[in-house]
Amino acid sequence: MSNAGPVVVLVGPPGSGKSTIAELLAAKLGKTHRDTDTDVETEAGKPISDIFVDSGEAVFRAQERAAIIAALKDDDAVLSLGGGAILDPDTRADLAGHNVVFLNVSVGEAAKRVGLGVARPLLLGNVRTQLRNLLEARRPYYDEVAKLTVDTDNRTPAEIAAEILEHLG
Repeated sequence: MSNAGPVVVLVGPPGSGKSTIAELLAAKLGKTHRDTDTDVETEAGKPISDIFVDSGEAVFRAQERAAIIAALKDDDAVLSLGGGAILDPDTRADLAGHNVVFLNVSVGEAAKRVGLGVARPLLLGNVRTQLRNLLEARRPYYDEVAKLTVDTDNRTPAEIAAEILEHLG
């Protein structure tokens, strides 16, 4: 594509497979995989769960926003965003000019994939209930930014990556 920035940006809830699929796509396209959650952890020098505990969600979201601004300038990357990144209206606006793929996943499948969610601060407690609430709240935003929606339930990462590659042309 002629747009500056990442080749493709993957969005979706926890457990949708963003990082796994992004790594596969990057390998197939000869690009790097960039994950904004990893960027935040590297910059902060600690895991996101610690940022939440030590500083709160607002501080994490500010750090996440800075990581997204930087990552959207990376022309040689397949980018995966944290599940809540699309909550920020400025981030949604910034994504408008990019190839954004929403990796859709059911609550049951996401719960299987994330397990007990120990490293996921927003999933503490009843994981299925938290995932359902997150999905319901965020789905309109995922739909808003996505140029393509790919259902991931009962599909291998390779099948999902192949569908995205076909879409990218």
